Amino acid sequence: MVNYRKAYEWGKIRLEVADVPEEALNARLLLEHVCNTCHNDLYVNSERRLTEDEEREYENLIRLRAQRVPLQHLTGHQEFMGLDFIVNRDVLIPRQDTEILVEEALIAVSDSDRVLDLCTGSGCVLLSLMCFKNNIIGVGSDISEAALKVAKENYERLSVRINGKASFIKSDVYENITGVYDVILANPPYIKSSDIEQLMPEVRDHDPILALDGGEDGLDIYRRIIDGCDTHLENEGKLIMEIGFDQAQDVMDILEENYFDDIRIIKDLAGLDRVVYARKER
Repeated sequence: MVNYRKAYEWGKIRLEVADVPEEALNARLLLEHVCNTCHNDLYVNSERRLTEDEEREYENLIRLRAQRVPLQHLTGHQEFMGLDFIVNRDVLIPRQDTEILVEEALIAVSDSDRVLDLCTGSGCVLLSLMCFKNNIIGVGSDISEAALKVAKENYERLSVRINGKASFIKSDVYENITGVYDVILANPPYIKSSDIEQLMPEVRDHDPILALDGGEDGLDIYRRIIDGCDTHLENEGKLIMEIGFDQAQDVMDILEENYFDDIRIIKDLAGLDRVVYARKER
């Protein structure tokens, strides 16, 4: 049996040889996942011996990560907005950039608002918002039943922190949506179909294609979302969406054509266009 430090060093080397980004971090997090430990154990308990089962599981996870299976699919979890979300290959892995969308929503959404989250996936956007606001009536929709299953599981796990009520509906954008909302949120698929093959293998081969492919110009779902606001968004209601770094002007043009005003682009921490905010005119 190998000790904790040697297991970590072995895993780091294996991932480095496989050109896995952040190989040291990945090796450590997988080891912590297998052994139910924390960062300090690498320094405090480095001589601890792994059991045969732990060693076997760690070797298997390192092998899969070397094949570019995402870390989050191996651990089954991803932190987002300080919350722990269950994830699998049926949902887009929540990314730090999407926290910009939630932060903007926290400013725009008032307690007791009716909020619709389109393309909800894991539910991370809607549920994070509901953890920090009171009495939100939230609806998350997705075309994927498998994604909705994950969202519902996350809702159940976070329910002790939520003061409000959420429901989840299978819907192709607005197909099965009824009612009018104060705020509509969305992190829709926005990658151009022709660009899918150039994505990192963790994304291209493991994230659901429905959550990535935005059509020929990447704007298919934006057009449908904005068009449907005429029916499903209150006058002076707010629409907040994540966008690709090069899509701001195109999305703004579509919003202006559909009588939105107060249109603003919010940048991410890298200084790239990340979120669009708009208000529906009366």
